[in-house]
Amino acid sequence: MNFLQAKTSWKNVEFIPVKLCIASAYLMVGAYFQNFIRKHLESFIILFVVSMAWTVYLWMKKLRT
Repeated sequence: MNFLQAKTSWKNVEFIPVKLCIASAYLMVGAYFQNFIRKHLESFIILFVVSMAWTVYLWMKKLRT
């Protein structure tokens, strides 16, 4: 299975969901320590799940072409 070894070419615009996914994960970790962010944790979780699904979709779409 060469799933992790497949080569794809990504444009800068296609990295936006990846960056959103990583940023929301950092915010969720930060929410454990900060009360201000903890109030908005549900929004960050939703952002994380949507951006993660979007990233996986784009990745799979690139692998098929």
